[in-house]
This record gives sequence, C-alpha cells and structure tokens, in this order.
Amino acid sequence: MQEKIKALKAAFPHTIPVLTGYMFLGIAFGILLNSKGYSFIWAIFMSIIIFAGSMQYVAINILTAAFDPLNAFIMTLMVNARHLFYGLSLLDKFSEAGKKKTYMMFGLVDETFSLLCAAEPPEGVDRGWFMFFITLLNHFYWITACAIGGILGSLVSFNTKGIDFVMTALFVVIFLNQWKSQEKHAPALIGIAASVLCLLVLGPSNFIIPAMALIILSLTGYRKSFEKGVEKCCLPSSNQSS
Repeated sequence: MQEKIKALKAAFPHTIPVLTGYMFLGIAFGILLNSKGYSFIWAIFMSIIIFAGSMQYVAINILTAAFDPLNAFIMTLMVNARHLFYGLSLLDKFSEAGKKKTYMMFGLVDETFSLLCAAEPPEGVDRGWFMFFITLLNHFYWITACAIGGILGSLVSFNTKGIDFVMTALFVVIFLNQWKSQEKHAPALIGIAASVLCLLVLGPSNFIIPAMALIILSLTGYRKSFEKGVEKCCLPSSNQSS
C-alpha cells in the first residue's frame, strides 16, 4: 500500500494541467449533453465507458440523429484512430505495468499519452504504478467534470448556442502548439490537404470520414519518420525503477 501511495503522490503534480483543462471541457460537455435531454447520469456513464473527449462530443450528435450503427462505428474508428499509434509506441513501457496495462491501454487519451512520454517517476517510485495513477487521475478528472456539467445544466438554464465549438477551438490550439513544437510539418500538411480535398469534392456533410481515411492512409505511408520521432520521445530512462 505504501508503494501505491508513493506513486500516487508522485503522479498527481504531473496531472494538474490536465485537471484544469478537463474542468472546462468536461463541464461544457455535460451542459451540452443535458441540453439535448440527457441527465448527468448519462454524462458519467459515457465518460466511464467511452472516455474520449472528442468522440463524446461527436456522440451527442449521433444520439440525437437517426439510428445508424455502421456510421457510428466508422466515425468512432476514424476519430480515435490516432490512438493506434499511441498504443504501439508505448508497448514497451506498458510491459512494466503487469495486469494494470489493460486499464492503461483503455485510458490512453491524448493528454495521458503526452504525460507518459514526458514524465519520469522519481527515484524509488515504481514506474508501473506511476503510469497507472497518471491514467486513473486523468480519467477521474474527466468523469467528475462531465458530471458537474450535467448537474449544472439541469439546475441552471444555459444558452448552449456555440458551446459545441469548444472542441473545435481545443483542436485548433493543439494544432498550433504541435506546429510550433515540431520541426517537421509534413503530418500536419497531410491532414490539412486531405481535409480540404475531401471537403471540396464531397461537401461539408460527407467529407469527414473520407478525409480521416485518407489521412490515415497517408500517415501510414509516412509512419517510419513518425515512429522515429515517437521513439525518440518515449525512450525509457536508463535509471528507471523496476
């Protein structure tokens, strides 16, 4: 137990930026979901089972549209396809986590991936538990924020017009930060070009899934350069604890 508490205390400071970001995004999601007639219980349930901020926002439209499971499956696969690359790049690190790795693979969202790549446990802290608690804390923050948003939405009347733009704004900020932090801009340019091409050819109602498919195919061809960059980011420290 002492080992777990030590790992939890070491992991918590690294997750504070995620906590602040999730509060805004999760509350906005909960409010928006409630405005569509779904109680905060749905916000909690979706956050526990889905745990994918962007897909949860997309899921609101799926829930309120005509029943189309095939489209929902394809959309979910495309929106979260980037997690395939995340998981592959962290296979070695997760091998240290034992039975905990099953949950850690489930909880591998963008923010957790960034922390697991960058954060190192202090000396004497078990790496497996350290990574586990980073994942668990981030998941807990998201569930809590979404629940708060759902409760607020049921207690106070909000004008939700435009609130669904919060995820668009988030991804624009992430894109700009990634652009500034990376020397190679080919993946970003591939994404822009594929999206614009599909938008022009297929129109705004039908371009998303084809664009994501084209992006994935293009990035797969570019994967060697991508994997080299990720491996450089995620190489385990030589002084890691067992």
